[in-house]
Amino acid sequence: MLRVYRTEEDGKLAKLKKNKILPMSWYSLVNPNEEEMQQVSAGLRVDYDLLNNALDADERSRIEQDKNSLAIIINLPLLDDEGNFDTLPCGLVITQKNFITICARENRVMNSFNRSTAKTFDTRDRARFMLNILYKCTQYYLKYLNIINKRTDELEYALRRTTSNKELFQLMEIQKSMVYFTTALKDNHLVLLKLLRLMRVPATAKFAGFGEGDSDLLDDVIIENKQAIEMVDMHRSILEGMMDGFASIISNNVNLVMKFLAAITIILSIPTMLASFWGMNVPVAFAGNPNGFWLVMGISAVATLLTIIYFRRKGMF
Repeated sequence: MLRVYRTEEDGKLAKLKKNKILPMSWYSLVNPNEEEMQQVSAGLRVDYDLLNNALDADERSRIEQDKNSLAIIINLPLLDDEGNFDTLPCGLVITQKNFITICARENRVMNSFNRSTAKTFDTRDRARFMLNILYKCTQYYLKYLNIINKRTDELEYALRRTTSNKELFQLMEIQKSMVYFTTALKDNHLVLLKLLRLMRVPATAKFAGFGEGDSDLLDDVIIENKQAIEMVDMHRSILEGMMDGFASIISNNVNLVMKFLAAITIILSIPTMLASFWGMNVPVAFAGNPNGFWLVMGISAVATLLTIIYFRRKGMF
């Protein structure tokens, strides 16, 4: 889908027709088709492969620059409808007079830039707009990490009451999401540092339109990104320790059950063994005694009771 926006003089965000190429416009591509890709590539003189690379789910964060564009591919945080966390490559391209964003699917980061929030960004200031997107990206990472932290606490509380596979599988999904976040944040951090260096190059600053206050905003983005990296590393360590702890608890519970079952098996085998001895078709003790049955039952009861007392003192129950 291709949507074209432009900030008007009154600060409102206007939606333009797709077939018009107007300067200072924002070309938003979300899961575009081939025709839309070709239209933007040819109309804004942007390398088609660059746009296509941003749609690759496994694309790494990086910066590319040529005479017609300054392009950044970053990984955005993603929360799907099922509550799972992932990352999504997104291309941010500054051209001679316009700005392009391209993603393979809808996401909350890009959707936060709309008509209701038009006062917080300006499509005419391409560099500032790109930095606003980067800042919003780091904010969503922090927001999702807080959600993950709360969800982990809830799962830990549930597992303390009863160990079920459902909660363990959810912890495994969170652990996988943390790996994605760690890789994406560290890659994004390298891109931000490189962008900071490019911002200080006069030719690049002039082409992209970086202003005096933009370096301060980028510094804020880098700080927020560092904080997100530290948080995700901390949560990963906590989660790994929690998984190891619950694995030990589960193993210990299995050992306790097996020990209990072994003790019960031994106790039940005592009367069975005695009954087998007195059930042989040979002369046995108490064979002619009218109270022989009760004597055998008494011996079985005493032997079983003594075994129970012994196992009780050894902590088998």
